[in-house]
Amino acid sequence: MNQRERISKWRVGSVMFMLGASSLLLVGKIAHIQLVEHADFAMQADDNHWGKQLLMAPRGAVRDRNGNPLAMSINRWELSIDPSQLEKPGAREAAINIATKATGLSFSDIEKKLAGATKAVVISDQVDYAQGKPIAETGLPGVRVKELVTRAFPEGALASTLVGFLGKDHFGLTGVERDFDRDLAGVPGHTRFERDSIGNPIPLGYRTTVNPKPGGDIYLTIDRYIQRVVERQLDDTLKEQKAEGGTVIVMEPDTGAILAMASRPSFDVRKLDFSDPKTMELIRNRAITDLYEPGSTFKSMTMAAALNEKLVTPETTHNDNGPVVKYGGAISNWNFVHVGVETMTQLLVRSNNVGAVWVAEKLGTEKMYNYINRFGFGQPTNIGLSGEASGFYRTPKDPAWTPIDLATSAYGQSVTVTPIQLITAYAAIANGGTLMRPYVVDRVVTPERSRLTQPIAVRQVIGADTARTMRTMLKQVAEEGTAGKGTVPGFAVAGKTGTASIPSAAGYDEKTIASMVGMVPYDQPKAVILVKIDNPKGSQWGSQVAAPVFSALAKELLVYWRVPPTEDAYVSTVR
Repeated sequence: MNQRERISKWRVGSVMFMLGASSLLLVGKIAHIQLVEHADFAMQADDNHWGKQLLMAPRGAVRDRNGNPLAMSINRWELSIDPSQLEKPGAREAAINIATKATGLSFSDIEKKLAGATKAVVISDQVDYAQGKPIAETGLPGVRVKELVTRAFPEGALASTLVGFLGKDHFGLTGVERDFDRDLAGVPGHTRFERDSIGNPIPLGYRTTVNPKPGGDIYLTIDRYIQRVVERQLDDTLKEQKAEGGTVIVMEPDTGAILAMASRPSFDVRKLDFSDPKTMELIRNRAITDLYEPGSTFKSMTMAAALNEKLVTPETTHNDNGPVVKYGGAISNWNFVHVGVETMTQLLVRSNNVGAVWVAEKLGTEKMYNYINRFGFGQPTNIGLSGEASGFYRTPKDPAWTPIDLATSAYGQSVTVTPIQLITAYAAIANGGTLMRPYVVDRVVTPERSRLTQPIAVRQVIGADTARTMRTMLKQVAEEGTAGKGTVPGFAVAGKTGTASIPSAAGYDEKTIASMVGMVPYDQPKAVILVKIDNPKGSQWGSQVAAPVFSALAKELLVYWRVPPTEDAYVSTVR
């Protein structure tokens, strides 16, 4: 074999080898695609051929206890036309005719919107749900609809801090909308449809729909009428007193259900402006988040503890012969008047600080702090709303504690509480001594089932006899003492006012919190009412500022519930 033949044979062999190797690589690649990557390519082909449109689940409504909607969703469609997909003869006219029927706009108005457009133009975002649904299901060329959901508020800004609001993604951001988002949101559905090469639905193509599951309705314990009365009275008082803010809560003592909860400053959920830095200060629910020293309203807890331990009776006396000078300071009465010998009932009637310290000393540190804990202070109430504060008080286990903390806590200083904690503690006095867990959601109703909230008794704090005695003593406070302006003609009420200085970095200044907590009727209370007014300018005293608010609200509630006046109270009033 000569050299030319050898070279020719080598070239043929090389070509054959390359062809064989290429064939093997090609077969290997085909095998890899068919066996290994089959699922991925099948999915890509499926994605190209099939389109999917998310169907939002109807969000449940937030309602009051009687079913009146406070927040509800309204479904509508956004309709747009894409001129670039309307090149076939008559397609443009057909699309505009469909849009006129759905939107109510004239043919010429829609033509003007489309003039010169090369991409999709929104014709209307207010298409009625029933009008837009057939368009969505048919998938007409060049006509697109997008489902929109708007949250509506039939009662305006009523209970806005409690109800809360949604974000742009339609998930709850605050309040009940956030804390019960899973119940309200439902489960989205979808429509799967065949589409052409440029992504448009094929009008007569195959399509399947998985319907969304609607969200449940949240029924609050709030009564719409009571809430509106509370908010109106609170707003009027803040304006009259030029106060910085305030909180009012109405609770059903036997169950812990909240009938009204209002705080100011607040916001209008229909006009939220997140570009304003002050907005974040307005959206918190101050009834459960804000801490304050309760002042003299806390004396009821001190007295109830001593009565329950049988260390005192309403007739037990002490001698108020001047300020308490010990523990490194001097404690006097709010009016700097010292009355000498007085009973425990007179102590509450006069709101005597010196007497309250005497009672706390009889209790001692262990019992005093045990009752503060048992009444629910220093711990969240577990009302079921996020952001709830725990409050604070020092005990001998705290290195910063000193004996003066025991003395000052007797009349509501050196202890911080939330409004919801304080009214819950008073509810225990109203219902016979049981601390109930407060709650704001009465029931959740979904298409499948209904979930009812059952009242939960946390613990027995004081005995029924002690609670009854305390109500009688607080009735006398309302009739003769600092809560005198909290009375209601024809009815016997029980309550205690408080005026607490607001602490600052430099100590206590002239700013005060004026408050009252009371129950009505006193013998078998249907409601406990807490009124808290922050830094009133007209008067600083709870007896002058908060007590009239309590009286006005209690009167409205009794009329609303058609509670007949007590004969004794009515006769004494007429006299």
